[in-house]
Amino acid sequence: MDKNTIIGFILIALVLFGFTWYTQPSAEEQRAAFVKDSIENVVKKEAEKAAKVMAAQKQETAKKQTAVDTTALFHQAMTGRNENIILHNSKLELTLSSKGATVTKAVIKGYAGHNLKVKDGSQDASSVTLFDGTDQQLNFTLSTKESNINTQDLYFTPSQITDSTVVFTAEAGAGRYISLSYTLGSDYLLHSQMAVVGLANAFAPNTNTLDINWKDKIKQQERGFTFENRYATLTYHKIEGGTDYLNETKEHIDEPVEDAIDWVAFKNQFFSAVLIAKDNFKANASMTSIPQEKGSGYLKQYEAKLKTVFDPTGQTNSQFDFYFGPNDFRLLKKVEKESSFGKNLEMQRLVYLGWPLFRIINRWFTIYVFDFLTGLNINMGIVLILITLLLKLITYPMVKKSYMSSAKMRVLKPKLDAATAQFNKPEDQMQKQQAMMAEYSKYGVSPLSGCLPMLIQMPIWIAMFNFVPNAIQLRGESFLWIKDLSTFDPIWEWNTNIWLIGDHLSLTCILFCIANVLYSWMTMRQQKDQMVGQQAEQMKIMQWMMYLMPVMFFFMFNDYSAGLNFYYFISLFFSAAIMWALRKTTNDEKLLQILETRYEENKKNPQKKLGGLAARLQAMQEEQMKLQNQRKELERKKREL
Repeated sequence: MDKNTIIGFILIALVLFGFTWYTQPSAEEQRAAFVKDSIENVVKKEAEKAAKVMAAQKQETAKKQTAVDTTALFHQAMTGRNENIILHNSKLELTLSSKGATVTKAVIKGYAGHNLKVKDGSQDASSVTLFDGTDQQLNFTLSTKESNINTQDLYFTPSQITDSTVVFTAEAGAGRYISLSYTLGSDYLLHSQMAVVGLANAFAPNTNTLDINWKDKIKQQERGFTFENRYATLTYHKIEGGTDYLNETKEHIDEPVEDAIDWVAFKNQFFSAVLIAKDNFKANASMTSIPQEKGSGYLKQYEAKLKTVFDPTGQTNSQFDFYFGPNDFRLLKKVEKESSFGKNLEMQRLVYLGWPLFRIINRWFTIYVFDFLTGLNINMGIVLILITLLLKLITYPMVKKSYMSSAKMRVLKPKLDAATAQFNKPEDQMQKQQAMMAEYSKYGVSPLSGCLPMLIQMPIWIAMFNFVPNAIQLRGESFLWIKDLSTFDPIWEWNTNIWLIGDHLSLTCILFCIANVLYSWMTMRQQKDQMVGQQAEQMKIMQWMMYLMPVMFFFMFNDYSAGLNFYYFISLFFSAAIMWALRKTTNDEKLLQILETRYEENKKNPQKKLGGLAARLQAMQEEQMKLQNQRKELERKKREL
């Protein structure tokens, strides 16, 4: 990037900022617009509230009429006593209510629950309550000839109760009923079937679908609200393959889903509630995701309105699986084998591993290495250090090649200065570049060989950016001063939220930024030693940009997990150490002597040229020089005419 390009970017930025400032409305206009929007929002919300109240009143009236109408279907099931049934195994404890016959509480065992009421977010229990009470609601709607039957309004009678099974039955008269049966598997999977008996005549002949309305108010489970909220998404899987999700930062109300899907997940950062249908959910489902306020104790309000296949004759039951458990890659892959539906569920995609390239790195390298190291039962902080060392070992040949390329250009700098001394005018920059490339060609040095190996390391950085925040194994794990590697590690906290910073300072983020400054200083110093002529002046501008980047990183990563910041800190520390060691072990005199020997060999073989990208770059420069000379010749002829 040359000086003119940098100045161009700065001017464009100034124009954009100036235009934004110039076109923004005045304070009076902003106030008037705010008042108008506020009034419109209040009116809209009041109208929506009134509509909901009226709908609720109508629904309640209909319930009462059904309860007293002895001829109505399920009139006896409209009243009754609510009874809680608990299913449990070593991994999960589920509370099911006879009112609606659905799960009202899910407790995941073996994972620490955090007390969010205290500042340090210390562990409060040995289990995580995924939802409780009215936070989660599930309703099946059956459209009969006379009215709609909502299972959430019915009182079911439990039977066949064991630690892992229960059958709920809602009577509609002699020999007519709806039953919902549940069987808890060995870990986190709950199998369910809905059956209707003796009700075929109650439905219209063309009835073949069942409406499902599933709601869940996602609890905040981790200490960092903003960071956790970033990974809480309503996710669904298309039957053709692949997952999609609602944007985690925006509000979505009844967002249509055009594809048929086979599961919907109300996903938190580390835990999910998933509803899976054997016969799929039909296209044109609608999804809702509403972000909640910080301090409310909740992250999102989710809702899914779905339709699936239904047999009113009762010959074929509607089958569903529920998953209430951790977002663990290996564990989610097992769910596919435990499910009796025989479908390619791809539930492991709930653990986001990044875009395709970064996903491949994480899927086929990082996860295997991580599993191996965690299997050694060593501290997770040590695991991150060992992963960093392994990655540095793998990329060391490329790093060394990059450094040696820079070192060659450094020792050749006096010769480049002499070869380009006559091209110091702005209009001579093309000739200067050609002279430099010619000099590199003489000594067999490719200026691009130092860039490409370094670029190969960037996908690893980005892959780890996606992997570490989603690694549930880091949750609740301490290391040195860090109490929990999955969230931030504050050295100073306050109650007021400050723009761009938040309400704390994270120590690992500060260390990461300091290491970034150190590494940038070493990199810029190395590049400065090889710059020729005006390049050294342009490097001063680049230097300020490189030093500003750690400041930008601080505002970005202060709220990120300590594990991610610690990995970046260790990675940069080792990178700086490797660069320092290479600098100390490189003998510039011997390196120059090697290049001089190569120069003598190339003199005997004048046909030898640069290869690869360097050769193409040189060819492009020669072509540009040719075009420039042609334009000058045309301008000269025009002046003569």
